[in-house]
Amino acid sequence: MKTIIVTGTDTDAGKTVFAAGLAAALGAAYWKPVQAGLDDGTDAARVAALGVTRVLPEAYRLNTPCSPHRAAEIDGVTIDPARLTPPNVDGPLVIEGAGGVLVPVTRTLLFADLFARWGHPVVLVARTALGTINHSLLSIEALRARGVPILGVAFNGDANEDSEATIAAIGGVKRLGRLPRLETLDAEHLRAAFADNFRLEDFA
Repeated sequence: MKTIIVTGTDTDAGKTVFAAGLAAALGAAYWKPVQAGLDDGTDAARVAALGVTRVLPEAYRLNTPCSPHRAAEIDGVTIDPARLTPPNVDGPLVIEGAGGVLVPVTRTLLFADLFARWGHPVVLVARTALGTINHSLLSIEALRARGVPILGVAFNGDANEDSEATIAAIGGVKRLGRLPRLETLDAEHLRAAFADNFRLEDFA
């Protein structure tokens, strides 16, 4: 079954909520290889609270909420890329990166490089707010430069028809849909919003 990587144009672009919606819709397992920042809870815990029943343990749990390469240094941890190989699971797997595509995992390895090694298709999560065209197109170029297959762009936030269409056209990527702002963010409302705004066949 398919493994899908969920990455974003930046921190707080909406990756975790989208990844939870996608994993729940597909009945997939969820894995975040590196969690940086523990005081406010983990992304794995958020995903579990949003209805994903198979949540795998992180390879690294780092205390400081910053780029993984620096968080690891602060914690006195050496990140071994060999431990970041996607796990074998029954059925589909959704993997969530950290921050944007060029966030360093180590001083010599970026997330985009890791994605290229894995060879699985990527969904790019992008905000609809001001600045999204630039951030999205730069992210698309960085992924393409490394030969990373892009499944499409999933938008997050209020509708912005021109920005969404412009990114899809100039970036040459599929516009997968848009997850609107949810007044109540829980498993039930996320499941309904995902079903209303995305087509599962686009992720097959």
